[in-house]
Amino acid sequence: MKGKELRRSLAVLPIGTVMKLTSLTARQIRYYEAQGLVLPQRNDGNRRMYSLNDIDRLLEIKDYLDDGVNVAGIKAIYEQREQAEAARKRATQRPLTDADVRQILQDEFIRQGGLGHTQDGMEQHRPL
Repeated sequence: MKGKELRRSLAVLPIGTVMKLTSLTARQIRYYEAQGLVLPQRNDGNRRMYSLNDIDRLLEIKDYLDDGVNVAGIKAIYEQREQAEAARKRATQRPLTDADVRQILQDEFIRQGGLGHTQDGMEQHRPL
């Protein structure tokens, strides 16, 4: 996680500050928490503490509600986003196939041993 994102995810804001920043009531914020739309952290005294990312989420929820989307619709939107993000992560973290490993090994042998160089200095790839 990058430094900026790490700072945005630090839960340091109490609910009173969140209420001022979002123009939401404590009851609304707690309701969105009960619905699983926002998940604040708790401090040692069991007080809710919010991050800047939580503030962004609450403002986004408020915008959706202003646009006429109900809470169930907002949940569906966030579930779709999470599924898409999970699918994207799976796609970028696919395991190496045997062919991938062979190609990496072949390229490394060629690079280390100079096996692929011709007299004119151009690389020539030969299957192992």
